[in-house]
This record gives sequence, C-alpha cells and structure tokens, in this order.
Amino acid sequence: MPTPLPTPPSAAFLPGLELSWILYEEAVRPILAEEYPGLRYTAARIGSGSEVLGFDTARSADHEWGPRLNLFLSDEDIAEHGERIHRLLAERLPKEVRGWPTHFRRWDDDALDPVSGHMELVDGLVDHRVSVDGLGPWLVAQLGVDALATPELTVQDWLSMPQQRLLEVTAGAVFHDGLGTLDAVRRRLAWYPDQVWRYLLACQWQRLSQEEAFVGRCAEVGDDLGSAVVAGRLVRDLMRLCLLLSRTYAPYSKWLGSAFARLPLTADLTPSLRGALAAKQYADRERHLCDAYEKVATLQNASGLTAPIDPTSRRYHSRPFLVLHAERFAQALSDTVTDPELRSRPLIGSVDQWADSTDFLSGTPRGIAGPHPYP
Repeated sequence: MPTPLPTPPSAAFLPGLELSWILYEEAVRPILAEEYPGLRYTAARIGSGSEVLGFDTARSADHEWGPRLNLFLSDEDIAEHGERIHRLLAERLPKEVRGWPTHFRRWDDDALDPVSGHMELVDGLVDHRVSVDGLGPWLVAQLGVDALATPELTVQDWLSMPQQRLLEVTAGAVFHDGLGTLDAVRRRLAWYPDQVWRYLLACQWQRLSQEEAFVGRCAEVGDDLGSAVVAGRLVRDLMRLCLLLSRTYAPYSKWLGSAFARLPLTADLTPSLRGALAAKQYADRERHLCDAYEKVATLQNASGLTAPIDPTSRRYHSRPFLVLHAERFAQALSDTVTDPELRSRPLIGSVDQWADSTDFLSGTPRGIAGPHPYP
C-alpha cells in the first residue's frame, strides 16, 4: 500500500464539505466573476468522496480528499469555455486553502511507492480537483442515465442504479445553482418511486427468508463457523432493510454501519445485532437474531404499507430452528405492487440486492468496474 504523505503542518482538519465551500467562496467564485461575468453555472460538491456522505475524518486526507469542487456549465458553455476555465483555475487558484494544498499528485507508475490524489504544494500550475462538466454527461457517467433529460426514469433505470451512486448525487452540497437544474435533479432522485420501493422491500424480506434457517442448520451439523457467517449476512441484510424502511439509500460496506447508526431506531436494535454477531453458541445467536427480526417486523407493520402481520418468531416447519418466516412479509409487500413490469419480476430486486462487488457497485455505472474512488 502507498505510504501517505504527511499532513501539511499548517492544516487543521475540517469537514471536506466546509473546505469545498471555502474553496468556492474565496477562490473559484471571485475568479469566475472577474473573468466570466454573467456566466451561468452550478457549483457543488457531489460525486465520489467520503466527505460527500459526511463520513470523512482526518484519515481521509491521505488521498482524493481536499479542496474539491464540481462546476457544471451548459452544453454550449462547456464547448466554448470548459477547457479554458479549467486552465484558468490551474493558473489562478491559490496554492492552498486553510492550509490544505489545492494541487493533487497524479499516479507515478515508475515510483516505488506511488501516491495518487494526495495534496502537495507546488510552484507553477495547480493540478486541481475542480471538475468542469456538463450536468447531463456527468449524470450519465455517474448513474448510466441522464436523469436531467429523461422525461421519466424507467423501472430498469431505478433497479440499475446502485444506492452508493444515488447517494453521491443526492448527498453533498450545492453552493450555487445558477443553471437551476441540479437541485431539481437531486429532488427527483431523492428516493425511489413508491412502487419500486415496495418491490425492493419485498425483495429484501425475501433475502432474509432464504437464509434465516441456515443459522440453525449449520450449527446442527457442527459447523459453528458457517452458522456465524450466515448470521453475519443476516445482520447485514437487516441493516439494509432498516435503511430501506427509513427511506435512506445504503452506502457501500465501509459506511454501512455509520449510515445505520444515524437512524432513529438504532438504539433499540443495535444490541440485538451486536449480540447475534458476538454469540459463541447457537442458542444465543438464534435468540438475538429473533429479537432483531421481531423488532424490524414491527417497524415494517408500523409503516402501514401492508396489513399488520404477526411479528413473532416461530419454528421452521418441522425443524427445531426459530425463524421469522420472512417470506410472509415479502409476499404481503409483493401483493401491494401493481406496476405490471415489477409484478412480472422475480423477487431478486435491484443491483444492490443481487450483486456484492465493491467495484461493481461503486465503479463505472452499468457494471464496468473502475478504480476505487473513495478516501
């Protein structure tokens, strides 16, 4: 692994979104006002980066974190001014903002210990992280679809967009929306349409139903490690189910627990989830899982999306394992889905529910993996 460069001694950590705002207000906005008066643009900090999700810490500064900004121009202005604005910022940006350099090192394939995306002070032009794009092409690169120009997103569009990528568009901050389009796009993508949401909830309950009995079956044949692994999978699926119920996009694995911890229900549910993960005996593992099942089932009933369903655990058919029989909730939710395209689909769900590769879900849209982009 590359060895991180030392943090500049004058730089005290501050949240990346705040640093981006300072970069815009104190540097980028004045330069644009002087050189391109009347230019319509949107300035934001969205896209990849832990600071966009609000999870950045001082550790994040070791790569691809710092004074970063997204500038969006109209298609006409991108064609006419895009390259010149990028060059202008390389020439005119200050060398540092609040002690953090605006220059970012690029990969050096010949170096023994290459470090990419790390800030460093330089003389001359700044290799900055102020991107200059058209919003439509940026959305296509981010989501695989131009959510700005498409009149109505299809079921296929929604199911193909990873939640991490949706978060990268809808989280972060918009500092100035001179084009008047980014705020509207973010509102449009803020959450799934009702029918898609119901379908995804049904699929998530179905995931639980497929494996909840395996915790006991593994233990029965002496495979305690396998039992614990299945329990861990179920805990993860319960966490993602809670985020779905709370109408909150789930980030990829590094930030899943952090996002879950922000939910109001965390205090009541976390002890059961921790207990299931820490249990050394199957009986304890089963007890904690059943506690968690029943609490989440009660939350599902409270949503009012279906008629109430008995949230208590019960035996798995004739076998001596206690489960929720989560398929009961999957079926009840599936019955409320009236969209013909969704009703014709099996309960497999969106890309996040049938794929588990970090590169697949956080790389280039539509499954073409790209380099790991997150600090």
